Amino acid sequence: MEQGLGFSHFLDQIDGVGISVLVLLLSLSIASWYLIITKSIANIIAKRRAEAFLKHFWSFDSLQTAHIELRNAVPNNAFSELAKLGIDAAANSKLHSTHKLAAAGGTSEFLTRTLRNGIDQEATRVENGLTLIATAGSAAPYIGLFGTVWGIYHALIQIGLSGQGTLDKVAGPVGEALIMTALGLAVAIPAVLAYNAFVRRNRIWLARLEAFAHDLFILITVGDNNDTSFSAPHSQREISTSAIDVAIERGR
Repeated sequence: MEQGLGFSHFLDQIDGVGISVLVLLLSLSIASWYLIITKSIANIIAKRRAEAFLKHFWSFDSLQTAHIELRNAVPNNAFSELAKLGIDAAANSKLHSTHKLAAAGGTSEFLTRTLRNGIDQEATRVENGLTLIATAGSAAPYIGLFGTVWGIYHALIQIGLSGQGTLDKVAGPVGEALIMTALGLAVAIPAVLAYNAFVRRNRIWLARLEAFAHDLFILITVGDNNDTSFSAPHSQREISTSAIDVAIERGR
């Protein structure tokens, strides 16, 4: 009896609609788990590379040294790419300010646009794949619910054909309905948890990138004007709010 009503019996009795629902749920599960695993590994690697780069970056003696180090280096994380974009943009703006339309607004405006574009590109990159994970988390329960309704429909047909609602007549269709419900939840719950975790991680990641872009902007605009060196990010945070506002107003 247990063998006759097991999962193999479910696969034998399932019809075309049930198979379609099962294949769709399995596809969503495989796709979401693939994205969960690959994005988790990529996030861990990106965090380690970013921490190593920031430690190395703030150990430079000056912007000139950072420019020399980053000029021929290949960026391997968002922070190194943003630093390279910002320093290169400042250098190119000073050399070609009268020949390029993009730099016509001044170094500060050109640098602001460059840093903003770099942050927007990173935001687009980290959000890649989240749509599919969100779709799996939101749609899988309803797909499983459709399979549940379809199984109950089969159970009612069996009762109607036999004229009696005995357990042997409805056990198969009801079991099919319960399995579809369980599969839908099994696909949705990990996807929802992973989506929330990725959204939180991306929010913190982009906030750190925004803070680094702000420090970089101050270093390039104020640091170059005063011809000063830098050694650590917290030294930039000690600059008064009025000094930062004056620097930004000058850039505008």
